[in-house]
Amino acid sequence: MNERLRYIRNNLKSQNIQGMIVSNPVNINYITNIDAEGVLLLTLKENIYITDDRYIEKVQRTLTIDDEIIVTNRRDLSPEDYENFFMFCENVGFEENYVTYAKYKEIMHLYKIHSLVETEGIIEKQRQIKDKDEIRYIRKACEITDDCFTYILKYIKKGMTEKQIADEIEKYFKASGGVCAFDTIVASGENSSMPHAVPSDRKIVSGDVITIDMGCSYNGYCSDMTRTIFIDTISDSLKKMYDLVLNNQLIALDEIKDGTSIKIVSRIVEGNLKVNGYDLMHALGHGIGMNVHESPIISAKNEKCLKENMVIAIEPGIYTRNAGIRIEDTVLVTKNGCETLTNSTKDYCIIS
Repeated sequence: MNERLRYIRNNLKSQNIQGMIVSNPVNINYITNIDAEGVLLLTLKENIYITDDRYIEKVQRTLTIDDEIIVTNRRDLSPEDYENFFMFCENVGFEENYVTYAKYKEIMHLYKIHSLVETEGIIEKQRQIKDKDEIRYIRKACEITDDCFTYILKYIKKGMTEKQIADEIEKYFKASGGVCAFDTIVASGENSSMPHAVPSDRKIVSGDVITIDMGCSYNGYCSDMTRTIFIDTISDSLKKMYDLVLNNQLIALDEIKDGTSIKIVSRIVEGNLKVNGYDLMHALGHGIGMNVHESPIISAKNEKCLKENMVIAIEPGIYTRNAGIRIEDTVLVTKNGCETLTNSTKDYCIIS
């Protein structure tokens, strides 16, 4: 049995949960490497992956004998088969953060489960700590992202639209062996005041501030980086905003290590911004892995501590009515500090 699957089963046992229905395709992929439509059942006797004719061959080629997973075609299953899967399970776990209420009722009816219980993000918690291969893939994603930023600084010209720049970033990622990890944000001028702006047909003009939030997915693992650049010039007021954001990011990075309180590091940044008349409109950061946004959330509401080999994004930002500044890096938490995996320059970038 693979190590990830063994870990999950052991944790279920410690919670008095005898079986589990894994529905989230990202979690299924994490456990099994299967990238196909289906559901994974962990029962007392065996592990079963239920799919259909479209994916049977693909799934069978993906799995090895060490995975100890039986592949079943759903058209071969009777109502009695579904009822028998968890016949001797007192408690069966499900992914409460993924399954809708309608799906919950469907599961109860289909499997005739006596007690369907929450698993408190058991797989997501395991995914927080990255192994060597995962870190290697994230490093590569970050390397592609840094290279793309170097390229895009030379590509951007006045008169281009935000959409043109975003499309070029996507093309670069594909040409480099990756794909966009999320919808790229290119927000210029007044649009930069919106943290989640969508690239528009607005053209780049002299005096613009441009926020570029970009990330690459390589072999299923993500990077996330934001840089704020300027066209032709940077005003004194924007310099002050930029310096404040950068200094607070550096303060946060200096605090990060194994055992750091997420609440405390977030409050430090929130307090520093508040003293200068700004609010942190969003979380200080988030976990990164197979999803670009995953646990842990780096905010003052999180009572947990960072752990070695977590990969997180640190992204302080401040926003006014007319402009916004955000700086973000992908960071590996180490025993005695952290390693910044995205290394594009954070000096003032002024292009003509």
